This record gives sequence, C-alpha cells and structure tokens, in this order.
Amino acid sequence: MTRTAQQAPAAFSRALERALAGDALSLDEARALMSASADALPALCEAAASLNLQARSHRRVTYSRKVFLPLTNLCRDRCGYCTFVRGPRQAGAHTMSPDEVLDVARRGAALGCKEALISLGDHPELRHPEHQDTLSAWGYGSTVEYTAAMAQLVLEETGLVPHTNCGTLSDAEMALLTPWNASMGIMLEGVSPRLFAKGGAHQDTFTKRPEQRVATLEVAARARMAMTTGILIGIGESPEERADALMLIADVHQRTGVVQEVIVQNFRAKRSTRMSGAPEPDTGEVVRTLAAARLILGPQMNIQAPPNLNEDFGAYLSTGINDWGGISPLTMDFINPEAAWPAVDRLRAVTAEAGFTLRERTALYPGFIGAGWAGDTPAGRRVRELAGEDGFVREELEAW
Repeated sequence: MTRTAQQAPAAFSRALERALAGDALSLDEARALMSASADALPALCEAAASLNLQARSHRRVTYSRKVFLPLTNLCRDRCGYCTFVRGPRQAGAHTMSPDEVLDVARRGAALGCKEALISLGDHPELRHPEHQDTLSAWGYGSTVEYTAAMAQLVLEETGLVPHTNCGTLSDAEMALLTPWNASMGIMLEGVSPRLFAKGGAHQDTFTKRPEQRVATLEVAARARMAMTTGILIGIGESPEERADALMLIADVHQRTGVVQEVIVQNFRAKRSTRMSGAPEPDTGEVVRTLAAARLILGPQMNIQAPPNLNEDFGAYLSTGINDWGGISPLTMDFINPEAAWPAVDRLRAVTAEAGFTLRERTALYPGFIGAGWAGDTPAGRRVRELAGEDGFVREELEAW
C-alpha cells in the first residue's frame, strides 16, 4: 500500500471525529470527507445523521407548499445544462403579465400554498433590448423593478409569501425586493475554474463567478434578507471542488449569518443542451455529497435535497438532511420540467418510514423567524401570521 493510500483513511477518520466534536474543519479535512470511498460511506452517513440529531432531536423534516412562478425565462447567461432559458425569438420565450402572475398565485392559495417561488433569468434586459421594451411598455424600468412589483402584488392580493431567485443583485436592487420577500436565493453552484472553459457548464455566462454569487449573499446580509444557496453536482467539478464550494458557503455564513439553507442538487442531463450527454450523479454519489455537506456545514444548517430529481430520494434521509424544499400541488418544476414533484402524501410516507415527521414550513425557517429576519416588513408580518409558536406553519393551516 502506498503512503498516500495509507494516509487517506486516517485523514477521513480525523475529519469525522472533528466534525462530530463540533470543530470547524480545515479545507483538507472537508476534502477528505467529500472524497470518502464507498467502503467509508456507511460511517460517513452515520456520523452525518448523528450530527443532524444534535440540533433536531424532534426528528422533523420540512417542506414548503408553494406555487412556482417563472416570471421570465429570458436571461443574459447561457449555461450548458439549462432548458429554462430562451432567447426572445425562440419558441417558448415568455414573460408573465401581472394578470398571469395573479391567476396562478390565487389558484395556489386556494390549494393551501403558503409560498410563491418567483424564478427568472438574471437581468435579461442587458442582453435583450426587446425585453426592456416590454418592461417599459408595462411601466417598469428594469426586470428587478418588475419583479419587486409582482412580489408585492402576490403578497397583497393572495397572502402567499414570495421567495425570489433573480440572480446577482446590488444593494439598491435588493432594497426594492426586501419588503415583499421573506427570503431569497442564489445558488453558488460550483467554484471550479474549469466550468468556465470552452465546453464547460458556465462557458457563456456573465454572472456565475463565485465572487459574484458571494457578493450577492453579502448584499443580502446587509439587508437582513435570509438566503438560500447551494451547489449543483455533476456539472464537471471534482469531489474536492464540491468541498471547496461548501467551505466557501460556510465562510460566508460564519461571517454574516445570512444563509438559511443549503441545497445539494444533482445535475440532470437534458436534450438540446451542451451537456445532454454528460453523466448524471447516481444515488450513491448524491448520498455521499449530502452526508459530507452536513459534516462540513454543522448541525444547525438547514440542508435541502430536492426529492423530484431522484426516484430513490428516501435514501437521502440517511445523510442528515432536514428539508425537502418546495413542493407544488399546482405548478411543475420549470427548471427541471421532466421531474414531477412527489405527492405530499408520498413524501410524508417516505419520511415516516425513515423515522421522521414531515412538517410544513414557511419560506422563512423557524430559527430565522425567531431571530427576527424579515423583520417588520409586509412579508415578515405575513410569515408571522402563518407560523405557530414553534415557527412551523400553524397546524390548522397545515391540514390541507
């Protein structure tokens, strides 16, 4: 056995011990966990599950009942895996009108939804002058301005609490959105420089550099806006680079406290994209990444794994995750249209089979509600109307 092979199990064991002790991990230790061999996977999952229960002995796993509002599928970026984005003259290009937004939101509210997930491309008017013409005709100066107006419309007219994903933002842009959103999101996705090389997942992008994503998280922290971020695995990064990305997220959160949840999302290959032939991560690879993420990020972090991207999603409950993300009874996952949401009854059954109780949450996690995030804003006040003393959706409202 080589010296390197002898060192690998020892480094893994030390990293595992330090994570369980609550010690902040070094980059090398995080990489050792993320690079764990198949033989080490049971120990990795056992430790991750144990760490999760340090913060959640109640054994709850949460989800948010939502509608998905794809406000516009125009974008200035062109990622190698994306089928959501269209050019203005491509079939399927669309920007939702206020009437369309309100119609979907009202139908979602009637089905017991509490959250409106507003997703759109990053500043599409900077690439497509036609989009600016549309915005101007509707009386808006920018996509962010229009997004803020639609979040306000949804909140005031239906009571659904917006959570907006609209890419990189300045302080001034964040200020427009803050009153009408309980939380927002921007995925880090990855940190490998190879992703930006010719043929890479982020070859034709303007806003996917790690420093740009981190800057927006810092903007959100200054505005006291709780944020979702996370990594997209299987787009060309190595296991060590996944650890690098999670360590960067951990650093931002340690400095600012702004990250309310981290998503570990598996790449799904889609036809008509540059990455249509790229291999998808299998269940074992996702499980390893999730368990390592729990150990790297610690017991308090909310870690989410989308259940619609893997038929065997029940395996994720062995890794210390505590959230399934948004599930809609009305709208599909417009980012992954081939992947239907599981019915809530099935989600509850799978969760119970693993020994956990499924609970509905708002767009703002209980710990962030208790800490005063979203504050005395219209969105913050609405969250507090929906939440019970424990911070989850009040039981009489969850009975849908």
